Amino acid sequence: MPDLFLELRDANGADGSIPDPPLREFAALDILRTATFTASKLIPWGSNYSFAVALEHADGREQLAIYKPQGGEAPLYDFPDGTLYLREVAAFALSRHLGWNIVPPTVIRDGPYGTGSLQQYVEPIPESESDHTFWGRCHPEIERLVLFDHLINNADRKLSHCLRDRSQKVWGIDHGLTFNHLPKLRTVLWQYVGSAVSPDLMADLQTVRADLGALRASVKDYLTGAELSALIGRFDRLIESRRYPVLNPRRNVPYGWW
Repeated sequence: MPDLFLELRDANGADGSIPDPPLREFAALDILRTATFTASKLIPWGSNYSFAVALEHADGREQLAIYKPQGGEAPLYDFPDGTLYLREVAAFALSRHLGWNIVPPTVIRDGPYGTGSLQQYVEPIPESESDHTFWGRCHPEIERLVLFDHLINNADRKLSHCLRDRSQKVWGIDHGLTFNHLPKLRTVLWQYVGSAVSPDLMADLQTVRADLGALRASVKDYLTGAELSALIGRFDRLIESRRYPVLNPRRNVPYGWW
């Protein structure tokens, strides 16, 4: 899938722009939760219906966002129907609870096509020949994304779901196929397979796992009991082994890996 480049235009189609600088989390969440939908456009790829939307706050602030309505989700044999939007929000909630800030602010919102997830749009840097080289490196921000995928049991980490914004910050998007209670990890980021988890990331895992009540509270509104128990089990296994699992090249690569 190509990267998604969006811009805001006035009524005459002129002066295309995106909000600059990007909103901080608190302001972004406020707009996502309360702003008015002023425009929507179907994103013409993907197996589920997703929309690029424009939002306008009562104070005049504007924001671009990605809206994924529950009603636009295609049925899957291995995920309960109508739950993908909840998993998008759960991924943000866990990223926030870990203090990693990997997933753009995401909320549940009633939009033009019903209830769904609404996520702040992150403008990616233009694609270049160096992208594959970058995403194949051992880099602290990439390792954090890799560890996050193991925690959320991400079944669909493609390169098109990895972004760098204009400040070079790493983001992960498209987290609908996550938190399954059965092992489902599929990823293109293999550079840490079998390696030790970095000490600072291991410390983050231990800190979060030590307060089980807070961990449960961060995601319990979006996951089933079995999914929540499986999440805690993944924390425990990673903390015990202190290493990334060895993956199977026949099972742990996503469909359409590019």
